[in-house]
Amino acid sequence: MQSSERQRIDAFLSAFARRQAARVVDLPGGFAVYDDAFVHSRMNNQVFIDAEVDAEALPALAEEALGHLAHRRISVLDDAAGTACAEPLIRAGYTHTTYLVMLHTGPVHVRGSAAEVDLDALRAPLTRRWRNFLPDVDEEVVRHLVDRREVRRRGADVVRFLGARAEGGEVASWADLYMDPETGMAQIEDLVTSEAHLGRGHADAVLSTALRAAVDEGCGIRFLTADAKDWPRHWYERRGFSVLGVTHGFERD
Repeated sequence: MQSSERQRIDAFLSAFARRQAARVVDLPGGFAVYDDAFVHSRMNNQVFIDAEVDAEALPALAEEALGHLAHRRISVLDDAAGTACAEPLIRAGYTHTTYLVMLHTGPVHVRGSAAEVDLDALRAPLTRRWRNFLPDVDEEVVRHLVDRREVRRRGADVVRFLGARAEGGEVASWADLYMDPETGMAQIEDLVTSEAHLGRGHADAVLSTALRAAVDEGCGIRFLTADAKDWPRHWYERRGFSVLGVTHGFERD
């Protein structure tokens, strides 16, 4: 049985996806989200599974929901359901990634030196980061991946883009902070540092600023997600996050 914290986090993730979307279609076991303005963004055009689902039927369900797109993306929030869906989806050509839901249980220190920034301040470093990460995609894809951040403002009651600046004034590290003070929920998402500014404490400044802002808004549940096989999970653990559970992501071109 899931903990009450995990249940509340899953509800927050589902609600954020629905609120952010330009269009939502309910499906057996979940829903599909769409945004034609960012058709190249997998996160804005995907299937979410947040209830019981027929694992064997899921590939066909996703094909019907996403068949008009160049990609397929499925997020399964429940660990047991994601594990059950893995075999039929892999047979259908999907890759499988597990993500850790990490809850902040450590101390919250004074606010860091990061501050709220707008999308214009993030556009140049975000564009460079995506071009480095996806060197073979065209300019339209990169633009969608950068500009989609703006519609995240719809996803929660309070959405802030936080950034720590280098000496020259450029945003060196950044993250999103999504909060629902009424229910006490806060998510930190997409914490990234420009390659030119790694190892200088900018990410710590962003993280500490986000955590303090969440506490100041009365958010007792502060969480993030991290790739289970990538190194940042250990960086987060050293900063007071502990693993609460697992979600699953499936993708296919």
